Amino acid sequence: MKKFVYNRILLLAIAIGLIASLVIAGQRHAVEISNSQIDMAMDFDSLLNLAEREGLDFEDVLKQAKDAGITSLAVYDTTFEKLTRQGKVIAVSGSEIITNYHSGALNSSLWREMVEKNLIDANKVYIIGRTLKNYEEAKADLILRVGEERVRSFAVGEIEVLEVKAQYAPFMKMPLGIPTDELDIAKENGFNILARPTNFSQCTPEKIRAVFERLNDYPISEIVFDGQEILGASDFVDVTAEEMKKRNWTLGLIEHVTQLKFYPQRGLEQLSRDLGYDRVARLYAVPKDEQPKLLLDAIVTRWATTDHERNIRINLLRTYEKPAPDLTLLETNLKYIRDVSEKLKSNGYTLGKAGTFENYYPNNFLRIFVIIGIVAAAILYLSLISRRVNANEKFQLISFAIISIVCVIPILMGAGGKVRVIAGFLSANLFPALAIIWQLDRLRFLKVKAQLENESEQELSTVQIIWLSVAALFITSAMSLIGAAYLSGALSDVQYFLEFEIFRGIKLTFVLPLILVAIAFLQRFNVVDEVRKNVPAIQQFKEILEMNITVKTLLGALIVLVAFVVLIARSGHTAGMPVSGAEIKIRAMLEQLFYARPRSKEIFIGHPAFILAIAAFLKKFPKMICFILILAATIGQSSMVETFAHMRTPIFMSFMRGIDGVIPGAAIGAILILIFGFVARFRKGV
Repeated sequence: MKKFVYNRILLLAIAIGLIASLVIAGQRHAVEISNSQIDMAMDFDSLLNLAEREGLDFEDVLKQAKDAGITSLAVYDTTFEKLTRQGKVIAVSGSEIITNYHSGALNSSLWREMVEKNLIDANKVYIIGRTLKNYEEAKADLILRVGEERVRSFAVGEIEVLEVKAQYAPFMKMPLGIPTDELDIAKENGFNILARPTNFSQCTPEKIRAVFERLNDYPISEIVFDGQEILGASDFVDVTAEEMKKRNWTLGLIEHVTQLKFYPQRGLEQLSRDLGYDRVARLYAVPKDEQPKLLLDAIVTRWATTDHERNIRINLLRTYEKPAPDLTLLETNLKYIRDVSEKLKSNGYTLGKAGTFENYYPNNFLRIFVIIGIVAAAILYLSLISRRVNANEKFQLISFAIISIVCVIPILMGAGGKVRVIAGFLSANLFPALAIIWQLDRLRFLKVKAQLENESEQELSTVQIIWLSVAALFITSAMSLIGAAYLSGALSDVQYFLEFEIFRGIKLTFVLPLILVAIAFLQRFNVVDEVRKNVPAIQQFKEILEMNITVKTLLGALIVLVAFVVLIARSGHTAGMPVSGAEIKIRAMLEQLFYARPRSKEIFIGHPAFILAIAAFLKKFPKMICFILILAATIGQSSMVETFAHMRTPIFMSFMRGIDGVIPGAAIGAILILIFGFVARFRKGV
């Protein structure tokens, strides 16, 4: 039996790279735990509507919302539709004025006088004010939006009237500017302000500065632009960045509904670069159509998990439109706010302006050692699947040196983004495979040792098998987590934390380790005819394809294939198929039991399969059974490492998720061994 030799120089390079990766991991953890303040925000209009629906004083509702935990009010650009509805200004189409005049429905002497003096054009819009402040502000905003050439003012008696060349319906919904009366109310009631301005159709630096000048005297917590583009997109993003830098304001990114990256707004990425990633925070809001389906306990858990797992630092809460049982609508929303706030505080967060990450980028020399270690792992894997390469140490070292130099040069030049992406991808795939391969070689070594010592017939007890299997799982998982450290070491920086950059190839990460392990397994064992030794993997694969199989076997293979397709479809940032109600309940239970909910594919598939695979080897089961179980075990190991590919998730949480998965997975595997042992003894007795 051919023994594969592990090149010690490659192992040393991997060890050095691991040390560098762990240093980066420590730095990353320090950066993550220092970012622990969350802004609890709610729309100004939502609370106003809540007060009006309940017939309550608005300022009293604001006080109760603040006491419950709201720290910022989101204030948007107003519209003439809103101003008219609130009675602050009146905007009417010329055609409506004329129609009402001739039908006798026009009671206002002002409008009648204007019609009689032939001052009304049916194709224009006319505006008068109810309060001077609101009128003057709306007039200034209107001129900024449409230009002076489209606005004409004239007097009727002592009243100024604005005539606007515009189509009435879209004009009424056109954003104007953030109203100062709402800003004043928010400020006077002790709230910070989450400003939500929209861009201009014809933007200029002067218009941008006018927006910021209006916000000058107010406690702005963050700027989160409303609409499909940021203020200044795309010719004057630098002006927006300059104005925000002057005021040291934070930019909010709205997380996409797919939970992948963020809502695309034109100019957003450029503004983030110009502003600096240390002034950027991620915002989440529960989808409008989803919130009514969530009970209060469920939505509180959602927020706690979201903030912890995805580094959300701006919680934009929507109000509930229907009351919970035995509560008023106001009580329902106050309980919602209070429960979320208390849950976050109990998890170690503080409430206030959104926290941000420091502009973290690891030292390039640390990154170089990480890259070199990953190259060493790739060469090591190649040597463990090819007997020819394994026997040629010189080839291994020359290849290692050349590839390392090629990969390191871009890093030294201050670039190397693509090298890091490839390195991260290789880390996620190689190390779980290497951990499994090492375990396979260990099993072969123990078998040979037993044969040399004439102990091949020695029967292990069930307790011994469980002990050896569980120990093997823990050791192999620790080795797989080396890949997690490398993955983090290759990609960790503030752009990945904020998801300006993301790990590519998550779905492939569930497939490739299976292929890598399958090749190594077939190089070590013959799954078709165990009598023959050292049959090449390609030859075995051909023989497997030529095997005669029964319909029962074919049906079993089809079930396995369907299960595998489901596994892949359910993986990654966006699920390809929905989660069942039963699994949602199981997930909720796991959330309560563990620090970080372990992945189902680890505790219910991968880790139990690993325990059974080791037991199958020790009990000398057919190698085809061992082969299938080892592939299933690889799913659990690769999933542990793939968890770290979600760079927005704090590294400590990803680590604990892996640990929390190993323990119950091992327990399930041990229980299965006991059950199979009992069944075997029962059948033997019968």
